[in-house]
Amino acid sequence: MHTSALRIWLKAVLILAASSIFQTASAAVVHVSPQDNLAEIFARARAGDTLKLASGVYQTKLHIDKPITIEGPADRSATIEGDRSGRTIAVHAPDVTLRNLTVTRSGMSLPAMDAGIYLEETAPRALIEHNNIFDNSVGVYLHGSADAMVRENKIVGDATLRVNERGNGVTVWNAPGAQVVGNDISKGRDGIFSNTSTHNTYKNNRFSDLRFAVHYMYTNDSEVSGNISVGNNMGYVLMFSERLKVFDNIAVGSRDQGIMLNYVNYSDIHDNIINKAGKCVFAYNANYDKLSANHFENCQIGIHFTAAIEGTSLHDNSFINNESQVKYVSTRFLDWSEGGHGNYWSDNSAFDLNGDGFGDSAYRPNGIIDQIIWRAPVARLLMNSPAISIVKWAQAQFPAVLPGGVVDSKPLMKPYAPKIQTRYQAMKDELLKEAETRQSEWGRAENGSLN
Repeated sequence: MHTSALRIWLKAVLILAASSIFQTASAAVVHVSPQDNLAEIFARARAGDTLKLASGVYQTKLHIDKPITIEGPADRSATIEGDRSGRTIAVHAPDVTLRNLTVTRSGMSLPAMDAGIYLEETAPRALIEHNNIFDNSVGVYLHGSADAMVRENKIVGDATLRVNERGNGVTVWNAPGAQVVGNDISKGRDGIFSNTSTHNTYKNNRFSDLRFAVHYMYTNDSEVSGNISVGNNMGYVLMFSERLKVFDNIAVGSRDQGIMLNYVNYSDIHDNIINKAGKCVFAYNANYDKLSANHFENCQIGIHFTAAIEGTSLHDNSFINNESQVKYVSTRFLDWSEGGHGNYWSDNSAFDLNGDGFGDSAYRPNGIIDQIIWRAPVARLLMNSPAISIVKWAQAQFPAVLPGGVVDSKPLMKPYAPKIQTRYQAMKDELLKEAETRQSEWGRAENGSLN
């Protein structure tokens, strides 16, 4: 390197180093008490400063327009209380951290996007952690805040409102790379509502007293993993999205559906546990998906497929004690075994004479009578009639009488254990008891409040 070029390079390095040292030296820690005017102190603070709030109530709203950290005591006893209008904290600058606070009393207008904490598009890399976010419309609203992290917060909505009047625990709109991790979310409309976004991660959250635990719309290339849904109307409602990874989730006591796949394509849904729901899984026009190693138990319907399911594979799933294992109304045949591996069906009284772990005969969950009842439910009145008995006998004796539908040519003889089976078994009884309690309370919230 020429001497002149070397001097220029060294000068640039020294300038950058000096700038970094100056910024570090200039950043201050400012202690704030409830007797101080928090808004005025914030206005005087410089970029990079940390405001340390003492315990107490700060009746103010904040418009954060500079990179700054606001931090309360570890017990979250510093409360920033709004005036029931607008956003209690609105963040419009990058690299802002809000930690160990209680944030409450936002406005309640859903169209105005009122929220306890609102992150604008100009607020990338925000960190919202270890806060109590109570009694707001939306708890945390990520409105375009790329690469934001919302983690380990307790978010509780306003239970005095009807469900449709409430905001979501966390709303994500067009916030690429944003993550929502390890939060406890309850008493809102949806736990996480993700719309028109990409490359998001929603994991290890706990959801209760909600319409939907996770609600996806047009969110591609994203992950939903390790979450627990207890006693909600639906667990994981995934719609109009592609290339999702959905795994290690639990949903117990879902009133309607544990997992919904509506126009979800090219996605991998594996190692999830659904126990007690109207339908463990409902899939509508979901194509080129892979459902494997899931555990579906005690549902009215194990899995309901309708419309196209082109290219979808199902294998190594366990269907246990569901009233109807499969509902699939079609004349098309589908073989739900992949690579010589089918699924486990608790009502399959098959033999395994060669001991290879697979039933010696194919499993067919539905027959002609099922198809008739799905199309004309009133036909249940004829279930014990001689005519129905003759049809069932004919179907068993003559394979040509079988209608189109699902067949598992290599049914498993033992249930397949998801990766989270051990963890689930340790909490199963507690989750079932909690789900039963929450469902009995939740019914009152649809037309009134839970209080």
